[in-house]
Amino acid sequence: MNSQQRRGFTLIELLVVIAIIGVLIALLLPAVQSAREAARRAQCINNLKQIGLAMHNYADANGTLPPGRNACCWGTWTVFVLPYVEQHPMYNAWNFGSNVSDPKGVLLTYGSAPNTTVSRTRVMAYTCPSDTPNSLYGTMPMYNYGVNYGNTGLGQQGNLNGVTFGGAPFGDLMSVGTFGFQAITDGTSQTLLMAEVVQGQGNVNGVSDIRGFACWGDASGFEAYLAPNSTFPDVIYTPSHCLYPYQQNPPCIGTPSSTAPSMYGSRSRHPGGVNVAMCDGSVRFIKNSISLLIWRSLSTTRGSEVISGDAY
Repeated sequence: MNSQQRRGFTLIELLVVIAIIGVLIALLLPAVQSAREAARRAQCINNLKQIGLAMHNYADANGTLPPGRNACCWGTWTVFVLPYVEQHPMYNAWNFGSNVSDPKGVLLTYGSAPNTTVSRTRVMAYTCPSDTPNSLYGTMPMYNYGVNYGNTGLGQQGNLNGVTFGGAPFGDLMSVGTFGFQAITDGTSQTLLMAEVVQGQGNVNGVSDIRGFACWGDASGFEAYLAPNSTFPDVIYTPSHCLYPYQQNPPCIGTPSSTAPSMYGSRSRHPGGVNVAMCDGSVRFIKNSISLLIWRSLSTTRGSEVISGDAY
């Protein structure tokens, strides 16, 4: 009586199958990662569109853009546009106080009572999903979008009609409720409103990186003095806010000088460039290779520069 012989995989055949599976995974993984980044980038674009629309709705209701920040160092745009990014309950939870000299509440203190709880709440519309740290500065969230502070260093800004930066939308840090879209003579489609910034690692175990802390005045915007994702370091106004032992943090130095004024560049985790919102509400992807002259020209509102549509 003959018994039927059962045949199985040989070791060589098994190794070949494993090798084929490994090759397929190696081929498919970059495509999957690319698709995920494309989805994250699309969400980032949607965030900027939402914030840009919120800025326009705020301006329609108040006659001006919200303050970039006022005095030192709280009261930034992040709170004032909350009702226009579908965050009415969060806005209503803020205690603006009853200071007669501060009717708009721009001097409100974020991190202390009575705003301790609400100030710790992350607004996802302010967060780019490609920037994974979701860091905290103390107890408060870091964000990924900054308003246009012009193309000079922070210490050089003091006059909304400043000659050196052509009157950026948020260029006068100390000005509250004085600038509207109607003042833009360069054209709203050729003027930057906002751009991406990268979250620093925050304040962890005594280590501080203030970049992305949009609730703090200086860090609530960006300067076009530096090109997008510049290899030149950001210049923070004090060394204690520029400690970055984490590899993912962009370079920075903490000692401003006449040749390197205090400035925060536009940066992102997207390959090749940054997303920006223009003053007409449109959103663009600006490549790292953009001419620095064009980039700086886009940051002005009344610089009278002539910029062709294919220049960026």
